[in-house]
Amino acid sequence: MRKKRVLILSEGFGSGHTQAGYALAAGMKRMNPNIQTKVIELGSFLNPTVAPWIISAYRLTIHTNPGLVGLLYRKQHAKRLSKLTTMALHRLFYHHTAEVIEHLRPDLIISTHPIPTNIISRLKAAGLNVPLYTVITDYDAHASWINAEVDRFLVSTESVRKLLLDRGVYSQNVQVTGIPVHPDFWLTEDKTSVRRLLKIKNMPTVFIMGGGWGLVSNQKLTRQINSFKEQVQLVFCLGNNEKLLDKMKHDPMYQHENIVLMGHTNEISKWMDASDLLITKPGGMTCTEALAKGLPMLFCESLPGQEEKNREYFVKLGYGEALNNENVLEEWLRKLARGEQIQIARGFLPSRFDSLGRECCYSPSLCASEVVRLLNGSDQARVLTTHGIPVGI
Repeated sequence: MRKKRVLILSEGFGSGHTQAGYALAAGMKRMNPNIQTKVIELGSFLNPTVAPWIISAYRLTIHTNPGLVGLLYRKQHAKRLSKLTTMALHRLFYHHTAEVIEHLRPDLIISTHPIPTNIISRLKAAGLNVPLYTVITDYDAHASWINAEVDRFLVSTESVRKLLLDRGVYSQNVQVTGIPVHPDFWLTEDKTSVRRLLKIKNMPTVFIMGGGWGLVSNQKLTRQINSFKEQVQLVFCLGNNEKLLDKMKHDPMYQHENIVLMGHTNEISKWMDASDLLITKPGGMTCTEALAKGLPMLFCESLPGQEEKNREYFVKLGYGEALNNENVLEEWLRKLARGEQIQIARGFLPSRFDSLGRECCYSPSLCASEVVRLLNGSDQARVLTTHGIPVGI
């Protein structure tokens, strides 16, 4: 019997979209090893010369003019991709994408970015007979995600679902599943044990992420954090920013027994388990991983647009706080220094449903289990986690 094949398409504008694709693939394989998955960043795969230039230009714009990014996001929030944009995508990707699909022969295509969604939608309009699911990887939905050819939208929260319905998407085509995270994040490990495994001290620990996009280069923030290094263990994760990592390693301010500096790691799940607090930019994937772990968050330097919406969502539900002033960080770090445990405002719920049967919380494996169920045409997909975290507003 032929194994089911799932093609997951993304783009490299920020790591979250592709990360969600790999997380979903891993979750599906965990639930059903007979499912074959392939994750492709479409632009980089089809245009390996041009794509890195486009992504670099995008990152440069974010760093040098974030206000412009936010302005464009808000201005275009309710508008789908223009005819000019779709024509450009058609010329760049249409025929090559069709060839890839013909070669891989997937039973299902999943998109975690608006660009592949629109390209595959055009192919479907021209006769491609493969279901297309779109996983929206933030806590907001820009209109560029929406296309009539999408068979099912898998969204983060009920509020995002309502946003799609208000824009004309049929109710039966939208499902609240939460954003998928890797199976490593489905369960949590004992702090003491995981700290021993990571060879760090068993003491209050703060995990600081975002070096790859410049968060750690905020000197005012890092000085304030470092002022607590005698009482609190500080773990700085710089991602792929090797230049900044090397600079920090040679900076006397970071040469302390309670400070850990690291670059890219595949052990984010363990570092979150070892930590009492996460300081990060509010990217959809990082926040969802912390949500799955029950890890409190402080948000720094939100980019205008989807990151602002992500931050608003998590602050509203009491899972974190925005670093609007120095007093916020001071208060949280002092609590840790005194050995106080920071409690997430609404905690965990025992069930994924409220008294009216409405979906009301986050289950880390739900997105993967629903895709497996829909792929098999059955309601018997196995869910490997039982705890739930509220996601509805």
